Amino acid sequence: MLDLHAPAQPHVIRRADYAPPEWLVPEIRLDLDLDAAATRVKARLEVVRSTGHGPLVLDGGGQVPVSVQVDGVAVNNWRLDEGALVIPLDGGHHVVETECEITPDRNTQLMGLYASGGLLCTQCEAEGFRRITFFPDRPDVLSRYTVRMVADRARYPVLLANGDPVAAGTLDDGRHWAEWHDPFPKPCYLFAMVAGDLAANRATFITRSGRHVALAIWVRAADLPKTAHALDALQTAMAWDERVYGREYDLDVFNIVAVDDFNFGAMENKGLNIFNTRYILADAETATDYDYDAISAVVAHEYFHNWSGNRVTCRDWFQLSLKEGFTVFRDQCFSADQGSPAVKRIEDVRALRAAQFPEDASPLAHPIRPESYIEISNFYTATVYNKGAEVIRMMATILGWEKFRAGCDHYFSQFDGMAATCEDFVASMEAASGADLTQFRRWYSQAGTPRVTAHLHHDAATHRATLHLAQAVPPTPSQPVKAPMVLPIKVKLFGRESGRALTDEQVVLLTDASADIRFDGIAELPLLSVNRSFSAPIIVETNRSAADLAKLSAHDDDPFARYEAMQQLMLDTLVTAIEQGRADHGAVVAAIAETLRSPALDPAFVAEAVLLPSEAFVGDQLAVVDPDAVFRAREALRRDIGRTLEADWRRAYASARAAGPFAYTPAAKGLRRLKTVALNYIGAAGAADAAQLAFDQFQAADNMTDRQGALTMLANGLSDLRIAALDIFYNRYSDNALVLDKWFSTQALSARDDTPEAVTELARHRDFTLANPNRARALVGAFGVNQRAFHVADGRGYRFVADQLIALDAINPQTAAKLLAPLCRWQRFTPARATLMRDELARILAVQGLSRDVYEQASRSLAR
Repeated sequence: MLDLHAPAQPHVIRRADYAPPEWLVPEIRLDLDLDAAATRVKARLEVVRSTGHGPLVLDGGGQVPVSVQVDGVAVNNWRLDEGALVIPLDGGHHVVETECEITPDRNTQLMGLYASGGLLCTQCEAEGFRRITFFPDRPDVLSRYTVRMVADRARYPVLLANGDPVAAGTLDDGRHWAEWHDPFPKPCYLFAMVAGDLAANRATFITRSGRHVALAIWVRAADLPKTAHALDALQTAMAWDERVYGREYDLDVFNIVAVDDFNFGAMENKGLNIFNTRYILADAETATDYDYDAISAVVAHEYFHNWSGNRVTCRDWFQLSLKEGFTVFRDQCFSADQGSPAVKRIEDVRALRAAQFPEDASPLAHPIRPESYIEISNFYTATVYNKGAEVIRMMATILGWEKFRAGCDHYFSQFDGMAATCEDFVASMEAASGADLTQFRRWYSQAGTPRVTAHLHHDAATHRATLHLAQAVPPTPSQPVKAPMVLPIKVKLFGRESGRALTDEQVVLLTDASADIRFDGIAELPLLSVNRSFSAPIIVETNRSAADLAKLSAHDDDPFARYEAMQQLMLDTLVTAIEQGRADHGAVVAAIAETLRSPALDPAFVAEAVLLPSEAFVGDQLAVVDPDAVFRAREALRRDIGRTLEADWRRAYASARAAGPFAYTPAAKGLRRLKTVALNYIGAAGAADAAQLAFDQFQAADNMTDRQGALTMLANGLSDLRIAALDIFYNRYSDNALVLDKWFSTQALSARDDTPEAVTELARHRDFTLANPNRARALVGAFGVNQRAFHVADGRGYRFVADQLIALDAINPQTAAKLLAPLCRWQRFTPARATLMRDELARILAVQGLSRDVYEQASRSLAR
């Protein structure tokens, strides 16, 4: 049931107010009589008093109990208090039974039990279980679950739940039943069940101890051929976790179900993962290389949660990064091991800078362990996930892998079957390594991205180089003054003339506001390679010249640092052009030429290195963002790179095209990536045949990566072939929802002048719906990150997004709140735009019955 009323003074949950639960629920039995229109839920709870003398409080989601029994006797002394069922109880142990009725097909929030494409499925994280039955819906109440489901055998022939299957049978009335039992205590947010007409791609995984685990990925029968990649990724992840972390799977079955309507990417429910179809279904015809990689990463991520999230869970939701930051770090390392570690690191840092750095610089900034919230779903953020992963990575860098792994083993052993805290994790690292991480804990409590100046000075007479480091963390909401952080900064010196290494790489642990690091025996004028491998999530300002950066982009032996030198050279050039009206592009063009012509470099790395920084990231370097000025400067540089190096781009394009038929291998992916980059630079050069080249690739492509790459270039241009390609694409894939999402997002991300009008028209398209989160993200979400189109000067982009989010909030507040972020960064833009953005936020806040989700984000954005 949808609670649309945003209270005038919303209740704020604070970490400092945490208190242990008064009642525990060691065992729960659920009996569900399933039907989309009306599902009857009977719950039998064994409750044990843990502390205090209060009544039993069972959270609810708007349902009304049909009956309540205590120790087998019906009672009527209960009451409902803000949706919660309150039952006065004496003594310390009781059996409480409740019965209620819910309506899955009316559940547009997609939280709790809901209907999706003929299925009944669940999503309970963070607080969805209360919408199924009355229960103490908090992560520190761990229970063993037994679940019995009854449903129509024809409509719902497959009945799945957590744990292992116990029994199944048929009934005389055309229905059937199945019972599942999970022997491992878990919080209710990990409860899951699915009922529907599904087929399974099956395999068996043999653990290192010799146990046979039955694996199954459940989808519609027609989609079975698209599950092979996900099933292979699952088995690879299971073996990797055994080898790298010593973690073995613990049940007899592991099921994954893919559903169309899902607020998240996937959910790690114990033994029954539920996935957005986007992160399961793939074949060359319908999925890009990015999709394939994302499926591998998300399948691994959810599997890794079996230990980092399920066996050891969170004490409260303020500890969310305990499971998510740790598990993102684990899935990043897994993905790096499957392909190019350098390219993977570049991709991860690009994602951090695109989402988390702006969050840290906005009114929505918060530490990876927040101090308060109104709606916890608003804190499933890039800060908690991506920055949280960087914090774990820094810990591993500081301790070294052996001690870090020992700390992980200590953590898993000490807290298995328990609800833990971030402090427990850090303390485990200290216990296993002997390190003192007292100051490092500031990463959990301080928001903001540290800014580091790194200036290198050389004394030719004494052959001494001195690196001066200074750090500062900018003010963020409620945290105006910051203490110095612990920053593990990897550095190395190279010769400015020779390009050879002058020192070994070392990790400088910056713990004070500033420090000087001396290097003796440095006769040649040195170049500074700093924050190599992106060893700390910081913004670095150096005194390196354009020539220095160009040299490092060609000679640094750390791939990420080499990429970073090129990116910084591009950024410096673009910022100069924006601030001064013009800039010399020569150094950038020459550096790209050297990288592009280097036969020793991996094509995947080359493709990443020669890409210009995004418009949004360029804007992040400016005190005030003028999107039009950013676009003009970036397009001018892109055009110059394309024209000056057109012959090189054509050679690279022709070479990549000759690579042969589709194969999902690191080498083939790299060539496809470089082919798309080269095609776009040919287009940027204004080549007369660019559109035809793209259209020919679009028509001849044997894979979605090449087809969408060509379509994207055409969608950004003025050629008549653009309309033809978009029509062909739509007609070819109109019955495939995931590919149709690409059709919507490609147009929403277009750099054309008429994109705001096109997006408004697309919102009226017969295939557009706000009811499906993927489709909402594909159009409204994609348009919101299209910096030029969204920030069109007259405010049309702001009004469009605000209108869509007001409508979306009425049916799915969680998704609406997630898509609000672009409006929340109003302070970064020119005054006229900032005023228009503020006006739209105020209009949203004035909506009667606004959800808590959107209310919290909009009000925080305007409060600063």
